[in-house]
Amino acid sequence: MSHAGPDKEVELSSQPQQNPSESNQAEETAPDTQPEDAVTAAEAVELVESVESPDASSQAGEPVASSVEHAGEEATPVAPAVTPEELALQVEVALMTTDRPMPAAKLADILGKVGVKAINQAVASLNKVYEQSGRSFRIENVANGLQVLTLPKFAGVMEQLHKTRSAGKLSPAAMETLAIIAYKQPILRVQIEAIRGVASGEVVRSLMERRLVKIVGRSEEIGRPMLYGTTKTFLETFGLSSLKDLPKAEDFAAGKGLQA
Repeated sequence: MSHAGPDKEVELSSQPQQNPSESNQAEETAPDTQPEDAVTAAEAVELVESVESPDASSQAGEPVASSVEHAGEEATPVAPAVTPEELALQVEVALMTTDRPMPAAKLADILGKVGVKAINQAVASLNKVYEQSGRSFRIENVANGLQVLTLPKFAGVMEQLHKTRSAGKLSPAAMETLAIIAYKQPILRVQIEAIRGVASGEVVRSLMERRLVKIVGRSEEIGRPMLYGTTKTFLETFGLSSLKDLPKAEDFAAGKGLQA
C-alpha cells in the first residue's frame, strides 16, 4: 500500500505533458483550415458564375447586335429617285446617239430599270416640248422601238443631204413587189408573179439584197418552195411600228400609200 501511491504518481507524472507552445500552434492551425475551405468554396462559386456569364453576356449582347444591325439598315443610303424632267433628258440623250430603234424596255433597263411606263411618259413630254418649240423632229415608235425621226415636210432636205439615198430609190416594179409581199406575207414567188403577171425573181432578189425582204419559211406544197416576208429593216425604212400600221386600201385611194 505504501508503494502503490508513489508508483501511481510516478506513472501519472511520467505521461508527457503537452507543450504550451504546441497547443498554441494547434490552436493557430485549426482556425486556418476553415478559411482555406471558405476560399475554395468562393473560388468554386466564381468559376460557376464565370461559366454562366458568357451565356448571359451573349443573351444580353443579342439585342445590342440586332439594334446595331437595324441601325446599319436604317443608315444604308438610298439612291434618290430620278425626276421626270431628268428622265426625259436621259431618254433624249440615249435616242439622239443611236441610229437604230431602241425598245422602251431596253431603254428602261439601261437608265436604271425605271419602268416602261415612265419611259413612254418621258417620250410624250419630249414630243410635247418639240411641238411647242417648233422642232423639226419627233420621237416615234418604229419597228417596236423608239427612234428620233424628222418630220415628213423636211424630207427634201434629207434627200439633198443624202444623195445616195435618193439615187437608190426603189423602182416602181420593186415597190409593187414589196407591197404585195408586205400585204400578203408569207407568200410564194409564184403567187407574186400571178398577181403581177410577170416574172419577179430578179425583183425579189434585189429586195433581199436591200434587206427589205427575207425567206420566212417553206411551203408544204410539192417541192417545198420558199415563202417570203418583210424584215425589220422594212419597218424602219417606212417608219412603221408593226405590220398593223400598213396603210389601208382607202389610204392608197387618197394618195397616202407607202413612202420610203
